Amino acid sequence: MKYPRYKYVFAIFDFAVIFLSFKLSEFITANVLNKNVIISENEFLTYLTFSVFSLVFVFLFQNNNLYKINVLLTRAPHLTALLKSFVYGILLLIIFSFVIKFNLLLSSRFFVFFFFLIGLSGVSMIRILVLKPYYMHFTKILNNSNILIIGAGKSGRLLAEKLLFENFYGVKITGFLDDKVAKGEEVFKEFVCLGRISDLRETVKKFSVDEIIISIDNIGYESLMELIDRCNELYKSVKLTSELFNIVPEKIVTESYSGIPVVDLSPKVNKNLNYFYKRTFDYAASFVGIIILSPVFLIITVLVKLSSPGEIFFRQIRVGKDGKKFTFYKFRSMYIDNSEDTIREQNMMEFMKNDKTMFKGSAKILNETRVTPIGRFLRKTSLDELPQLFNVLKGDMSLVGPRPCLPYEFDAYDDWHKRRHIVYPGCTGVWQVSGRSSVSFRDSIVLDLYYINNMTPWLDLQLIFKTFPVMLFGRGAK
Repeated sequence: MKYPRYKYVFAIFDFAVIFLSFKLSEFITANVLNKNVIISENEFLTYLTFSVFSLVFVFLFQNNNLYKINVLLTRAPHLTALLKSFVYGILLLIIFSFVIKFNLLLSSRFFVFFFFLIGLSGVSMIRILVLKPYYMHFTKILNNSNILIIGAGKSGRLLAEKLLFENFYGVKITGFLDDKVAKGEEVFKEFVCLGRISDLRETVKKFSVDEIIISIDNIGYESLMELIDRCNELYKSVKLTSELFNIVPEKIVTESYSGIPVVDLSPKVNKNLNYFYKRTFDYAASFVGIIILSPVFLIITVLVKLSSPGEIFFRQIRVGKDGKKFTFYKFRSMYIDNSEDTIREQNMMEFMKNDKTMFKGSAKILNETRVTPIGRFLRKTSLDELPQLFNVLKGDMSLVGPRPCLPYEFDAYDDWHKRRHIVYPGCTGVWQVSGRSSVSFRDSIVLDLYYINNMTPWLDLQLIFKTFPVMLFGRGAK
């Protein structure tokens, strides 16, 4: 995975401190309180669990943004995120222990108490009192990134100013690339334009650039996406600060350089490896999910059948990966009336054209009079989406990914919109857990493209877990 090197350092320290906290808590419980909590034949299982859950805590830290620079350099948000991570981690550990009858926790609650105190105190002290004061030292040795800024306009100069005078990150500005500024012309202080954007590859190689930050004013989406592709071909860290992607830091916690949000758009995992993981996980999880949720399927089937005449399942042709069409399944939530399909298409095209949200915009796609009473509940909780597990099992969809669109929508897409179809569509995704219907069409595309450029197994798990409260509380659903 391509992450800044300092993040690996913090993760290694976190893992070591948490593992030692487990071991010290076990030692105190057994030797000070004279509670022999480890049975000899289970000693290997005990230390294996310590190792696995130390890794789980690292993942929880990642989920709570504890490896982002703007959190690392604070105190109150830092401690709050650590406390939240430890509470969740201990709850997971307790549930796991009861499931497998793990003797260590079941024999002594003191172990949990000591681990909470020792672990939280240990990690907090190491991070805030040790690593933070010496952060600049670590960045000089391990980070010290050479940054190339693409864009010598107002945004690029502001970023350079912030990095120059508030450089907490150990980075070094190499210079700028811009088509509107002559090569060698001074852009800001001693930093000059190193050439045109077409000179990107040669400039990166010549100046040993580690990180590329795109900060261009007055650029369109299509040109921006093509530039991002060119940058990612160089296998360097690629970040973006642009008003075109403002929805990302609004909906997702991103890193910031001296208060300027930057969106990471460089792939983290090998494409082939990630594809293998996603397909394996999709097949296994959808199969298990269908079995576990079979009683729910049965109840909804009966309710839909009793609510109104018609089929139980709603079938529709959607567009999937690489523009391939497939049959999409949902529980039927509306009264049957084919005459309104044309009206809905017109409303949808107007919605896409105006780029307003479904709630606040003038384009009202859904005719609420057609929704059945049970359908209203199913749509609010997204339970009508459950049959898509069969689409996942068939290989048409993934659990996580951009939503599949209708053929007429796909035909009306701009070229940069169609980029969301280079991966399998998903049952849930970034924009679904970020407001669903309260997100505009263009913003939903941007969030999907952010996901595609940041796909990792851990991000998929995060989005799956975040989907449950969205379903429970029906945020942004219609």
